[in-house]
Amino acid sequence: MLRRSVSFARRLQPVQSRSAFSGPHQSHEVDSKLLAKLGSLSTQALVDGLWVMGWPCAQIGSLKPLQSSDGEIAGGGDKMIGRAVTLRFVPARPDILASKPKGGDSPEYVAFEKCDPDSVLVMESVGPLESVGGDIKFLRLKQLALNGLVTNGSVRDTDEIMDYGFGCYATGSTAKQGPQRMQPWEEGGIVNLDGTVIRPGDAIIGDQDGVVCVPAAVAETVYSIAHGREQIEEIVKEELIKNPGPPGKFYPFMSGKIQVDSPLGQLLHTHGISPKNSNQFEGSADW
Repeated sequence: MLRRSVSFARRLQPVQSRSAFSGPHQSHEVDSKLLAKLGSLSTQALVDGLWVMGWPCAQIGSLKPLQSSDGEIAGGGDKMIGRAVTLRFVPARPDILASKPKGGDSPEYVAFEKCDPDSVLVMESVGPLESVGGDIKFLRLKQLALNGLVTNGSVRDTDEIMDYGFGCYATGSTAKQGPQRMQPWEEGGIVNLDGTVIRPGDAIIGDQDGVVCVPAAVAETVYSIAHGREQIEEIVKEELIKNPGPPGKFYPFMSGKIQVDSPLGQLLHTHGISPKNSNQFEGSADW
């Protein structure tokens, strides 16, 4: 009987850390030079680069830039480029709320202070219509010159956010209060936005077509593939404008599989692109 009581008591002992049973959160971080190179490419090229490598789709849901009622785009319509700083919300529950750090030590404020002009704050919501924050909280992000904010939830106070100057990609805007349904729980961990997994330090790129996450661990390779694809697509487009006809002669193509003696291979040769200086040909793939 005593042994059973001791065992039961052990099961009731509080967990010492909220991350005690989680895996490592961060292994890589994209440096500023590589971040700028990735930001020079379209989101489509980045998605294609990861696809070529066999990685999961990198686009984060169907998120689009936040717009005001008169069509103004958050961040002025500029491309959003930054390293991920992460924050995860969990559904509201009184006992969990009671154990969450208070005031400036609350996870969202800790995450905010990690942000700078090369950062994108990525916030995992519990639902698309739940608010992750608004005017007063996000004023701090303006002060820190945040590059952008991404969430699979909604934001409040659209007019104020538009004035803050950073890019914002969200499911939409809402008047609802977030604390009624969820609370910030973990910063600096891995988050899941509509099936796309983001780690702190990953590259986050957003434009009119959506938001893409490039994992830091493979970012250099993704850039190499995506940059090469963009070069080839420009050459193909130029050729089709000069000599109108069906694009099927050259396009689509598979990176790392282009045949030297194919019509596309021969076209690229006239532009000085060959297996000697490109990883897009068969036998030249380096991934």
